[in-house]
Amino acid sequence: MAVSTHVSKVRSLYKRILVLHRFLPIDLRALGDQYVKDEFRRHKGASPDEAKGFMVEWQQYKDTIQTQVLDTAGEKLSSVKFGSNLSEGKLIDFQGEQISQLYELMLESTKPNRQFDIQEDSK
Repeated sequence: MAVSTHVSKVRSLYKRILVLHRFLPIDLRALGDQYVKDEFRRHKGASPDEAKGFMVEWQQYKDTIQTQVLDTAGEKLSSVKFGSNLSEGKLIDFQGEQISQLYELMLESTKPNRQFDIQEDSK
């Protein structure tokens, strides 16, 4: 029974994050959705200890995005800043591959020219 409860919690968190991404600017939404999907897929077979840490971090991410979405309701998306800075303490715990992945994500999310040629409906 514990496995099905865990799977249910993981699915619920995954779905909630994707729903919250709908409030992001379109280019960040596309980047964020793909990243979330890849990370959840990559950690399907994680050990219980890894899964616990994974869930804690993604729950904190969900809470941060949810708070920012609620705080910025009604403002122009182009003027809103989403996310938060990582503390030095958290960065120290990262492995080399995670640092590289984080760097790649930072480069993609801060590109001056939009990577995606997606037009939002003006209707």
